[in-house]
Amino acid sequence: MVLQQSDQPLTVTILVLPEASLMSLAATLDPMRAANRITGQDPYRWKVVSFDGQPVATSCGLRVEVDAAFDPREGCDLLIVVAAFNATRHASPALVAAVRQGARHARMVGGVEAGSWVLAMTGLLDDRRATTHWEDFEDFAARFPQVQVIPDRWIVDGPVLTTGGAVPALDFMLALIRARQGFAAALNVASLYVYDETRLPSDAQPLVSMGRVGQQEPRLAAAVRIMEEHLDAPLPIRAIASRTGCSVRTLEGLFRSVVQTPPGAYYLSLRLQAARRLVVDTRLSMAEIAVRTGFSSVASLSRAFRRHYGHPPSAARRRLQA
Repeated sequence: MVLQQSDQPLTVTILVLPEASLMSLAATLDPMRAANRITGQDPYRWKVVSFDGQPVATSCGLRVEVDAAFDPREGCDLLIVVAAFNATRHASPALVAAVRQGARHARMVGGVEAGSWVLAMTGLLDDRRATTHWEDFEDFAARFPQVQVIPDRWIVDGPVLTTGGAVPALDFMLALIRARQGFAAALNVASLYVYDETRLPSDAQPLVSMGRVGQQEPRLAAAVRIMEEHLDAPLPIRAIASRTGCSVRTLEGLFRSVVQTPPGAYYLSLRLQAARRLVVDTRLSMAEIAVRTGFSSVASLSRAFRRHYGHPPSAARRRLQA
């Protein structure tokens, strides 16, 4: 198994798709470099590849040079697919077939962020537990009903690994280093990034990262989590306050002091952020987006969207397609 103590170098092939997140790529790649530096040895050997061997433009526009074109016949210990936006469009039938073939020559195969979509398209996730970025849970589960979708940060099911975004990928890589080189090595790698918030793989992916605020103000964090869970059917602020064990006035005070906005306004902003993601990242109808984000009609969604962003949702979609 890859996740066990070993003195043998681990060979890793990272296949990067266009529009992948630069942070997800770095979170996957750089911990191996750091582990090599800290141990003074060579426990990780990696190759970054693209499907055609050409540089890859990431989602921020920065082009990443690669070592070679992906050769699915070349064996490795760990094959990782890193993807983000428009993964299903970039995953051509030829690429999907290549990943499927490459998986047969790897001890473990992984999908980082939307890399999970590529693995699902190959059939490698059939009847397995898997995760992906929290923005895509619902669509991922609908597209691949044969996959047991779980909102964990990262999941290993047999020889298959899936993670959410960049930080869950970092969490997995630290777990990999801990399993192979020991706790001290993983701790030292985390320290290089001044990273002290390592999470369990089973920790749910939050829509909003509360960090230390959640430790200092657990009632505020609980209220935000409740809002996240009820975007499609918004709860009254009084009900949220009751569920967090405080009065409406106390909850309002917490939001004003920490978030600098009333809870109702913050709740609305969460729903509108979710609506905007659906507008620009999917082809769902405006009616379906309104339902998913708790608006009574398309007109209601459009009015709130215009007030918040300065233009209606239809304009946001047109700008993306222009």
